Amino acid sequence: MMRKLIEYIAQSLVDDPSAVEVREVRNDRNALVLELHVGADDFGKVIGRQGRVAKAMRTLMRAGGTREGRHTSLEIQ
Repeated sequence: MMRKLIEYIAQSLVDDPSAVEVREVRNDRNALVLELHVGADDFGKVIGRQGRVAKAMRTLMRAGGTREGRHTSLEIQ
């Protein structure tokens, strides 16, 4: 569910939604790391001014992870 939320947000922000890809990488039993890949031209749109958009997406992930009792992390590449 968390992966789909991040994918939806990223696709709404970028000019080329087909280039958005989100991968789940599990580090531990209780940790979830999502890797967000976007096109080179859209990288700044996902990060936002002074990282505000990226921080907001990470906050949403943290809230969802807390609800599920998991540690979550978002890496934007």
